This record gives sequence, C-alpha cells and structure tokens, in this order.
Amino acid sequence: MSLSARPRVIEVAGLSKHYGSTRAVQDVSLHVFQGEIFGLIGPNGAGKTTTMECIEGLRVPDTGSVSVLGLDPFTDVVPLLQRIGVQLQEAQLQKRITVAEAIGLWSSLYRTSIDGRQLLEQLGIAAKSGARFMTLSGGQKQRLFIALALINDPEVVFLDELTTGLDPQARRAIWDLVRGIRDRGKTVFLTTHLMEEAERLCDRVAIIDHGRVVDVDSPAALVARHCPERTIVITTTDDRAADLLGRVRGVESSVREGAHVILRAPSVEVMTGLIGCLAQERIEVTDFRTIVPTLEEVFLKLTGHSVRQ
Repeated sequence: MSLSARPRVIEVAGLSKHYGSTRAVQDVSLHVFQGEIFGLIGPNGAGKTTTMECIEGLRVPDTGSVSVLGLDPFTDVVPLLQRIGVQLQEAQLQKRITVAEAIGLWSSLYRTSIDGRQLLEQLGIAAKSGARFMTLSGGQKQRLFIALALINDPEVVFLDELTTGLDPQARRAIWDLVRGIRDRGKTVFLTTHLMEEAERLCDRVAIIDHGRVVDVDSPAALVARHCPERTIVITTTDDRAADLLGRVRGVESSVREGAHVILRAPSVEVMTGLIGCLAQERIEVTDFRTIVPTLEEVFLKLTGHSVRQ
C-alpha cells in the first residue's frame, strides 16, 4: 500500500510557538502516515525540538491544531500516553537507579509492555542491566532512553536526535531497530541534524528553517527536485573522449583529469546521449560512474546553513 493510501496518524495545521520576541515555530503544517519513518531536519535552533514537543503535548502552541492517533495531545493526555513512546533530546534519571530498575519502573506505568531484557539486547546494553545510571556513558544513557520510549510497544514513537553521541556501530544498530519498528506497522517521528541518518532511514522528511517548513517529500524526491544536476565520471584512455562527449546535447562541461573524463550536466536525461556517443565512436571505457547529489546538498541549498553539531 502506498503511503498516501494509509491513515494519517499525525496531523499538524498552522502550528506556531513564540518565546517572547523569539519566533521558534511559525505556521507549521504537516502530516505523518501510519507505518512510515518521518524525519524533521534542520539546523540547530530551527524549531525541530519545539515542533516535536508541541506534537507530543509537552509544550502548548500559541496557535494551530495537533492530532495524534485521532487524539488531542493536550486534552486526551492519559489515553494518548498509553499509545505513544517519547525519547527526549535531554533527559535524566535518578543517579543510583539501575538500568533494570528503570526498565521495570517504566513497564509498570503501562497496561502492556514488551520484554525489556530483549530490548536491551537489541540496543547492546543488556550487560549493563545492573549498572547504575550515573555510571553509564553518554551513548549508553541514550540507548537506555530509547529503550524506555519503546517499552510499551507504542503505535507512534517520537525520537529526538536519537543517535547523538553514539559511535557508528551503535548508530547502525539503532537504525536497524527503527526500521524494525516501521516494519511492524508502527510509526516513527524523529528529528535529526545528521543528513545521512535522514536519507537512510526516513520515508519522508520535512526540512525546517527559522521555524518554517521549507519542503516535505521523500529524500529521493527532494534531491530530484532541488539538485537534479549530475556529475558523470568516465574512465577511458581514448584521447578523443573529452572532446566528443563534451559535444553531447545537455553536457555543460567536459574535462580530462588523468585517466578520467569529468562531465557535468543539469539532469540525468543526458545519459542516453552519452551512451550513444560512446557506442557510435567506439570509445573503450573501463569505468562509468554517476555521482548523485545527496540530501545534505539539498539541505544546504534550501537553508543556506552548514550542518552544525
């Protein structure tokens, strides 16, 4: 089933939030479908966390409406909390509580819960079950908070900067866990400033800057819309290649760099002409690569910001 044919589990319309003269979020509207991983990306201070906290019901917006699973997060707090999981960007537990005690405490707060030990194993911290919170590293604390967000097997899980502080191996383990949540028909709403994370994980992303949503779509569609240009690298010893390929309709530049001919074109549509030229002129090629722009390039183009930690 296509995403658009699925029910909308989150609907946000005209959401705004100000702190004095500071405009944190301005007229944000978006929707999230059941069973998708939806990412909210933007520079630090763009309004990601404020938007998420308004959707979760942790902050009251100045204007606009929010619906999660058909419930109002401000008037239907108790029934909604049983059906969602929340991992905050910054959180703390009692210093001396152990990992196992935290899991047990959180499990007791819900009518239903999943196997906490198995969840800790999936997150790579089962060996720390008896460790006190104050002895955990930053990455281990992050994984514990993710476990607490998932302990009630929520229909919708909110993850705010979920892999901050994690090493590459731990980050990929979390990605696999998040995909597993989606594969079970659950919905994930996450914020991240890591473009690779958004590109690999998310079915759709919303780019937010200065409190406003700039664009929303799948990572691939955003790249195609905002950065359609392509760089083609052809490896050949044929001295004619740079000149002949440079004449192909749609090629903007063609230069030789050592064994490679570097071509630049405004879109992928130039490929047919290049392949035809290679065949017609019998240019022998040992490698042919297309360098596709990434979501990070779209991000930089739309926001004008570097990706800040």
